[in-house]
Amino acid sequence: MFNLHKDKRLDSSRERLAGVICLVFLALMWGSLPVTAQDQQGQTPATQMPSQTPAQTPDNGRPKQDVPAEAGGPTDNVGPYAIPTKKTEDAPPPPPVAPKKVEDIPDYSLKVNVPLVNVDVLVTTKDGQFVPGLKQDNFRILEDGVPQNVTHFNVSKAPITAVLLVEFASTNYVFMIQALQASYAFANTLRKDDWVAVAYYDMQPHILVDFTQDKRAVYGALNQMRIPGFSETNLFDALYDTLDRLDRVEGKKYVILVTTGVDTFSKLTLDQIMKKIKNTKDVTIFPISVGFIVREWCDVNPGYCRGMHGVGIPVGRMDYLQGDNEMRTFAAMTGGRAYFPRFEGELPDLFGDISNDIRNQYTISYSPTNSKLDGTYRKLKVQVVAPGGGPLKVKDQKGKDVKIEIVAREGYTAKHSVD
Repeated sequence: MFNLHKDKRLDSSRERLAGVICLVFLALMWGSLPVTAQDQQGQTPATQMPSQTPAQTPDNGRPKQDVPAEAGGPTDNVGPYAIPTKKTEDAPPPPPVAPKKVEDIPDYSLKVNVPLVNVDVLVTTKDGQFVPGLKQDNFRILEDGVPQNVTHFNVSKAPITAVLLVEFASTNYVFMIQALQASYAFANTLRKDDWVAVAYYDMQPHILVDFTQDKRAVYGALNQMRIPGFSETNLFDALYDTLDRLDRVEGKKYVILVTTGVDTFSKLTLDQIMKKIKNTKDVTIFPISVGFIVREWCDVNPGYCRGMHGVGIPVGRMDYLQGDNEMRTFAAMTGGRAYFPRFEGELPDLFGDISNDIRNQYTISYSPTNSKLDGTYRKLKVQVVAPGGGPLKVKDQKGKDVKIEIVAREGYTAKHSVD
């Protein structure tokens, strides 16, 4: 029993000794911690990073990362992503200095719309020869009887822009042949810088070739007119369609109208096509009548000319005379001239005259004294006078006085305020 108590005392002594040793070990460990932290704080990040290992770093076993440098990037390959340094934004420009307001003067802007009227004038002798050498002082222009002040003046030498509109229907063989002959004669007068479109009409207009400078394309278009279709010749509809298309073309334009002058079945009336011509600007019409020889023969032999303008179409002598007057009116309204050739041999000289008329014109511009934009039609009258104001005298090579002819459009339609 004694031995048993002895063993118990021995065991308790051992336990007390072990507790003392643990306390001493803990005290030693506790005393060493501030020294280690102090040593770590005294080192710089640049010298610490290469010597540290993952086991010596405190943050949950992860390597310590350096703070980005001022340039925005890390100092080692384990640092954070580079953050570019923001540039200082430029200061906004100062606001514009407002002009000083003058007292008793209201703030408003003034806009003046001054219309300008252009008139092409052709001056020829009685034989059709162009009269050159005229100056601005030789022209006097009247609008509704009021004299106007000419501001611009020049002689046009520019290439032409024209539409060759041909009547080609199943009417009369002589009409068709003469229409083709006249068309080829016009094509022969073209120059390399001219723009020409070719169209024909019967019941409706047909465009064969659009504006081109290739004379071969013009001849190719005329070669297509060999077999006519309908017998109707709707002149008013075809002319209206041509003028409507030319409204979208800039500059001066011409319509070479090869026709008998007879309209058989158009939807439009004469008053409607006349109104369209009045409202169309920068377009001159040159009508060329065909079939004049056949018409004269039929006047002598009326019994052999029934159905001359197509089977079932009652067209007589009065209809052709009315067509002639209409062509003269279309030409006069636009500043052109109507031609009525009697023989085939006249065609080359005739189109030579038309080419000279187109290429040798005087262009006059003025600001009208009546500046109202009311859309009214205003009549024009152009006179050619001597520098002193008297009548202009033109002499030929033999010294004889030659009578001159003035060709200009009869009027124009003023713009409307809503246009």
